[in-house]
Amino acid sequence: MTAAEVLHLSGPILTAAGEEAPQAWVVGGRITFERPTGSAPTRRLAGYALPGLADLHCHIGINDSGEGTTLETAREQMRRNRDTGVLLIRDAGSIIDNSPLQATAPGEAGHLMPDLVRCGRHVARTRRYLIGYADEVDPQDLPAAVTTQAERSDGWVKIVGDWIDRDKGDLAPCWSADDFRAAADAAHAAGARITAHTFDEETIPLMLQAGFDCLEHATGLTDETIPAVAEAGIPVVTTLVNVDRFTDYADQGERKFPQYAAHMRRLRGERFERTCDAVDAGVQLLSGTDSGGVLGHGIIHDELDEIAKCGLSAEQILDAAVFAPHEFLRKPGLVEGAPANLIVTAEDPRRDHRALRDLDAIMLRGEVVGG
Repeated sequence: MTAAEVLHLSGPILTAAGEEAPQAWVVGGRITFERPTGSAPTRRLAGYALPGLADLHCHIGINDSGEGTTLETAREQMRRNRDTGVLLIRDAGSIIDNSPLQATAPGEAGHLMPDLVRCGRHVARTRRYLIGYADEVDPQDLPAAVTTQAERSDGWVKIVGDWIDRDKGDLAPCWSADDFRAAADAAHAAGARITAHTFDEETIPLMLQAGFDCLEHATGLTDETIPAVAEAGIPVVTTLVNVDRFTDYADQGERKFPQYAAHMRRLRGERFERTCDAVDAGVQLLSGTDSGGVLGHGIIHDELDEIAKCGLSAEQILDAAVFAPHEFLRKPGLVEGAPANLIVTAEDPRRDHRALRDLDAIMLRGEVVGG
């Protein structure tokens, strides 16, 4: 559409979970539910319109060798996600400064890229994570490192909560209860929220006690911790595509760490049942792929298919992939005056999440960029 053109979204317009409007318009790149007046040319776009998909665990600027990319490569990663309908990304840790990708002014490089919310760089314990990915610190330096990343981010910090302990030969928390609490306090004092990578069962109670705001992966949820997470109102970012790869990680560590390998296989085997139990208990799921590094970009639909294997309905999947992430990241959806970042499907995604694979239109800031 041209700058002077009005786009008529002839509906239904899915504005929030369980809510819809019959029609809307895009004027000057923004949503309005009031019919425009004047003589500007109007183009009609039929179908189900809704906010773009969200990926709340994505790594923009890391390649498959675990190295930082150029900004142009990072921009191509953003483009691959955008072309699947992902218009909201929370970067869950990057090696590079990817803030230049947040350009929004017309004519700037990256203007028609997804909305990017950055966590800065991972913070990990020294020698307890993938080489080169993180700002590695010892416990006494954790609060300062969290404060630094809070200042470099968009109000989010991510730490590595657990990883393989070579002395133990298995997954184990990287930090003590006091360390987790100090990290959360530092993030909140800096005006940021804090999340953490967590595979292991022992880590989640420590994070709950510390006041963390989100859980990444959360493969260690148990019958005891699921109700506590639900009561605390802390969401879980899914990354089930990555969890499916746990057998690969187990095979890689089998010779040196057989206990770790067995643990990883068990976590993978329980992934669907555990996720279903969490949802039944009232835990909010948020879609995330863990793309970047080992996994390629543009795999949100694979993630949604994995969520479906947990027995969730199409409406529950839509909430995890669209409406809940926008609310959690405090981003407007399809509301009056919001930027027109939306997708349009021919079929109703509330009946079958696979309708989201076949997009009639992808729109960013009022401009159709795909579909």
